[in-house]
Amino acid sequence: MSTSVPTMQSPLPQRLGAWFNERFPPANALLFFILYLTCAVIARQLQGQITLSFADVVGALVAWSWFLLLRIFDEHKDYQIDLHNHPQRILQSGLITLGHLRLLGAVAIASQILWSLYLDHWQPGAALLAWAMMFAWTCLMGKEFFCGDWLEKRLTLYAFSHMLVMPLIVWWLANLGVPGLAPSATIIWLMALAFVSGFAFEITRKTKGAGEERDSVDSYSRIFGARGAVLVILLLALAMLAIQILLVWQLAGMLPLWALAILLIALGLPLLTLKRYWQQPTENARKHNEAAIALLMLIGYAVTIAVAISVAPFNLQWWLR
Repeated sequence: MSTSVPTMQSPLPQRLGAWFNERFPPANALLFFILYLTCAVIARQLQGQITLSFADVVGALVAWSWFLLLRIFDEHKDYQIDLHNHPQRILQSGLITLGHLRLLGAVAIASQILWSLYLDHWQPGAALLAWAMMFAWTCLMGKEFFCGDWLEKRLTLYAFSHMLVMPLIVWWLANLGVPGLAPSATIIWLMALAFVSGFAFEITRKTKGAGEERDSVDSYSRIFGARGAVLVILLLALAMLAIQILLVWQLAGMLPLWALAILLIALGLPLLTLKRYWQQPTENARKHNEAAIALLMLIGYAVTIAVAISVAPFNLQWWLR
């Protein structure tokens, strides 16, 4: 997407591209793709065979569209606050409008419903039901559970309530991989991993560096203090590692040494960045924390995929289904 600064005279695709770069960077798609792939691979491993096809390219794009929809919900929910705190943003400066985002959101919802129905053989079934459960919770999130003023004063509870959508996302993505999948301990562990991983990233993302704090915007560094926030993030990172190990064990009936080694090495990066933030809580150190936690999530999902493939028959197909 174009990186030039658009104006009101710029074509709409360029202005939308600038919004994507600012609020929903293309690089983030990698995490959404690998989350879909993890859910689909594990669901199929539970059936005894893992097959990947062009349908999974579509599934990954549909999964990406869901996270785009979450961003669009947030842009609506926070619009007035961001007008005050971030008037320079593409949306708040008027280069695009909430109407443009609503149109994008409608396209995303339509693609999710149609793909779920397609996998359900055009009859409302497990995939569409899983989507509907997830969408209903997201709508409640958009309305801040009808207690926004109360909830916003309790930032940790706010994040907890919003991260509860992650297990529902996993259940939907698993049903995109295998419609009608039966619940299992493995899927529950995967839900737990998605919840804790999302919580860790949310806490990290809303921990600020020195000089970034705003009176009108709460943060975990303000609630817990910079070092207190480090301890919370560290505990969540360790919880991520523990669940990653348990999930691998659940999949393989053992813990391969190579998998353990990779997971421990991956944990080393956030340990290093958190130490630097502890010593000097700068904006740059905060950004490094975000990148390190995101990488820990990515590597954890990638190891899980690799383990699942290593213990089940695997093949690629180059047609839709």
